[in-house]
Amino acid sequence: MHRFIRSLSVWCAALVLAGGLTGCGYNDFQRFDEESKSAWSEVLNQYQRRADLIPNIVATVKGEANFEQETLTKVIEARSKATSVQMTPEMLNDPAAMQKFQAAQGEVGSTLSRLMVVVEQYPNLKANQGFSDLRVQLEGTENRITVARNRYIQTVQQYNVLTRSFPTNLTAMVFGYAPKANFTVQNEAAVAVPPSVDFNKQ
Repeated sequence: MHRFIRSLSVWCAALVLAGGLTGCGYNDFQRFDEESKSAWSEVLNQYQRRADLIPNIVATVKGEANFEQETLTKVIEARSKATSVQMTPEMLNDPAAMQKFQAAQGEVGSTLSRLMVVVEQYPNLKANQGFSDLRVQLEGTENRITVARNRYIQTVQQYNVLTRSFPTNLTAMVFGYAPKANFTVQNEAAVAVPPSVDFNKQ
C-alpha cells in the first residue's frame, strides 16, 4: 500500500512538473530550436548549391577568348573564402560568426553579379546553351536562397521572442536558452529583393 502511494505521488509530481514546463514554454523552446536548425540547414544547402555551380560557370566562361580574368579570379577567391567559413548550429548564437558568414556569402553574390554583367559584352557566351542553362540554374538557386533565408529569419524571430518574453524568459535562463543570431537588418531587407541581374536577358 505504501509502495502504491509512493508511486502515485511520483506520477503526480511528474505530471505537475510536465504541466509547469509546458506552461513556461519549455516545449515551445524545443520546437522552435529544432525548426531554426532545420531552416538553417536549408540555408546552408542552398549556399552550397550555389558554390557547386561556380566551378562549372567559371570553366565555361574561361572558354571565351580575352574574357576578363580579373573578374573570374574574384569569383573564385570569393567562393574559396565563403566555403572556408563554417557555421554550425552551435555557432548560431554568435553574432560575430554570423556577420562573418554573411559577409563572405555577400561577396560571392556581388562577384557573381559582376560576372554576369561582364558576360553581356560577350555574344558567344550569351549564345552558349551550356552557359545559358547554368545561368538559369543560378537564378533558381538565388531565389531558393532568398526563400530559405526568409524562413530562417522567421523561425529565429519566434525563438528569440520566446527567450525575451515573460514568463518564458525564466525558462530560458534556467535551461540556458540564449537568443540566436539572425541576419542583420540590412540583410533582412535584402532577402526580399529579387536578384539584381536579369539572367533571362538575351
